[in-house]
Amino acid sequence: MTIKPDLTQPIPDDLGTVHFVGIGGSGMSGIARMFLAAGHRVTGSDSRETATTGTMRGLGAEVHIGHDAANLADADTVVVTSALWPDNPELLEAQRRGLPVLHRSQALAALIADHRLVAVAGAHGKTTSTGMIVTALVELGLDPSFVNGGVIQSLGTSSAPGGSDLFVVEADESDGSFLLYDVAVALITNVDADHLDHYGSEQAFIDAFVEFAGKAGERIVVSSDDAGAKRVTEGVRTRPDAPEIVTFGEASDADVRIERIVEAASVEVDLRADGETHHLTLRVPGRHNAVNAVGAFAVLTGLGVSPADAIRGIEAFGGTERRFELHGVERGVAVYDDYAHHPTEVAAALRAARNVVGDGRIIAIHQPHLYSRTRLMAGDFAAVYEELADHTVVLDVYGAREDPEPGVTGALVQERFRDQSRVEFLPDWDDAAARAAAVAREGDIVMTLSCGDVYRIIPQVLDALKRDGDEVHAQ
Repeated sequence: MTIKPDLTQPIPDDLGTVHFVGIGGSGMSGIARMFLAAGHRVTGSDSRETATTGTMRGLGAEVHIGHDAANLADADTVVVTSALWPDNPELLEAQRRGLPVLHRSQALAALIADHRLVAVAGAHGKTTSTGMIVTALVELGLDPSFVNGGVIQSLGTSSAPGGSDLFVVEADESDGSFLLYDVAVALITNVDADHLDHYGSEQAFIDAFVEFAGKAGERIVVSSDDAGAKRVTEGVRTRPDAPEIVTFGEASDADVRIERIVEAASVEVDLRADGETHHLTLRVPGRHNAVNAVGAFAVLTGLGVSPADAIRGIEAFGGTERRFELHGVERGVAVYDDYAHHPTEVAAALRAARNVVGDGRIIAIHQPHLYSRTRLMAGDFAAVYEELADHTVVLDVYGAREDPEPGVTGALVQERFRDQSRVEFLPDWDDAAARAAAVAREGDIVMTLSCGDVYRIIPQVLDALKRDGDEVHAQ
């Protein structure tokens, strides 16, 4: 089992040389980039070479491939994530030396000090909502600092320092670390119970969001539609020091109310706020992104941005990496990747794909993420894929921070399909890529879904599609 970081660890006034264990991760690299910009010497390590580790070297970080105690060298502070194993040699060396070992959220909190913080939390939609808010603020010349969980495509980065007092972060609820921040404006996209391996119960998960929301000094923006979010709103309203609460969504009593959504390759939204109706056209597909955009609108207007400027800024958003991201087209088949790793997220991603594919079909490649989630939600995943995809290839479980569980494999999802002709469990990636390519025909979408490393199968899928096309032409 992975470590449970000590979030009470005091943060030193001077962090000195900062070493990141797992610097190639999307969240860790973003924070490391900010420390480089702040003038710190940064070192780090990761298990394998990636484009991100190369980028970090180019920015001035000293990056090692493989984990070794010697990688710490003269580090003064070590930054880790909850995905770290307790026998990691760099963690053990830091503990032996008595160095401060900070969770990444603690390191980020040190950077945020003295800023007006906008924190985006929720079980789904955090990265996209954060990207929308950041894109709008940059578009409007408000120059925020930001750290997002994914690269914002129009900006080409997941993090950057800014010149204003605004700081926007994607706040991670998975291990409770989002409670560390002193928040001015908090956005809660939804509260769909997850990470119960950490929280133990759905009520504990809800309670953590109530505490997070209650910390907002200026405004809490929260979904009016999501059942869990409504429970959080009720909990916050009972607090004597509750901040201003602004609800958004399709509910008739929402403060920022969605009047109409028109879905196609792009999405159009009519929303009503403060007695006025506004129209918004997005460059990204999916009803879920329309809802994300309305939440971002409520945050931006809460920061003092005019409604017209908020809409103009959000309309400039072009997506984030690993959120319905097109990787290539072969033989008339488009291959997309999406970070969806919970049944609710998978459903939203597949519905967005359905609007894009038109008369074509969707061939999904599902990589289960976490043994505990697979065990608990195999039936839910199967139901979503069977309803919304035309064919599904299931890979084996990406365990991430968890030890394997006996009997828990991707076959658990496959076995829960009612129609077995529409699914295969293929743990061998060559077989999985070949099967997806064989099923696909011109006009279809092949889509990988997971927050694991499933995106690495995409070159194999594109190659298999190309080979199939070459063979057809050769006949």
